[in-house]
Amino acid sequence: MTDAALTPLDRAGRLVPGLALATGIAVVATVIGRFLPVVGAPVSGVVIGAVLGTVRRPGPVVRPGITTASKTVLQFAVVLLGAQLSLLQVARVGVQSLPVMLGTLVICLLAAWGIGRALGVVGNLRTLIGVGTGICGASAIAAVTPVIGAVSIEVAYAVSTIFLFNVAAVVVFPVVGHALGMSQHAFGLFAGTAVNDTSSVVAAASTYGPGAADFAVVVKLVRTLMIIPVVLGLAWLVGRRAEKTAAASTGDGSAAGDARVAGDVALDGSAIEPTVAPPRGKWSPRRVFRLVPWFLIGFVLVAAVNSTGVIPGPVHPAIAAVAAFLITVALSAIGLSTDIAGFRRAGFRPLVLGGSLWIVVSLSSLGLQALTGSI
Repeated sequence: MTDAALTPLDRAGRLVPGLALATGIAVVATVIGRFLPVVGAPVSGVVIGAVLGTVRRPGPVVRPGITTASKTVLQFAVVLLGAQLSLLQVARVGVQSLPVMLGTLVICLLAAWGIGRALGVVGNLRTLIGVGTGICGASAIAAVTPVIGAVSIEVAYAVSTIFLFNVAAVVVFPVVGHALGMSQHAFGLFAGTAVNDTSSVVAAASTYGPGAADFAVVVKLVRTLMIIPVVLGLAWLVGRRAEKTAAASTGDGSAAGDARVAGDVALDGSAIEPTVAPPRGKWSPRRVFRLVPWFLIGFVLVAAVNSTGVIPGPVHPAIAAVAAFLITVALSAIGLSTDIAGFRRAGFRPLVLGGSLWIVVSLSSLGLQALTGSI
């Protein structure tokens, strides 16, 4: 039976095995997190999931549920986190973090271009790793992919690379924060601007303290808004390249030039076709609005409801606990999806680029905080 022929109940049933597996790992990870709070449940979930996924790759029975857990469950968790905040907090944190946020993003994108060229990392993969590291990991990669025409192996490698250094950040950043004597506020800004995936931001900041976690989540979600100008800028660049290619064409119908319009070559050195045609026409407010992730809108709406006082104070801890568990479920699923063999196939240079950008963003975040007096 094809997916189109399945009933909604059948589709939901296909998710149960993978969701159950990720939830079971999350339960074990939560118990470990209670006994080892320094490690925490999210990190435990990632490690357990990665070990199990390496020993035996998830099969087709559990894969749909794992995918749902790693994406949709995490997004719902972020929406629930909005219940801990008010719109006044969101606005205040956004203004306070703007210099560090914009500074790290610009530095990261410039470093991705320069270091990527020096390492010989091809255009699309360089762009994906740079945008993913500079903004918000997989969400930014997903938004950029159809615009630049990246192929699946490039997307998979970029996401896996960024995930690897997210896990490293969860372990290393709290140690760095304590060594530097950072306050909860300063560490929240550090994690929110230097870690690119929402789940890893929450994991790192939660390990440091509840104050850091609250601040980091808002910084991270405000930072997610940078998807919009970056995607629009890339769309403009792709369109410009398409126009130049068309103008320089000899009219012989060669496919080679068109195949490289959206971003150079694939990992194996062959020319690739763009996944979508270069964007044409004017960018309407509706098209811009559609670039904003739905979970960010949900987060703002829940924060708006919380700002009115509708959500009772005693309910907040329970909502926070549910959100934390959902994050652990998502991270457990992400651990199960880790493709260790994929790193070996793609070579070491993109991995070096990802590691270099991770260091650059981390140091620039700390440096900009020092310059602005945030530390």
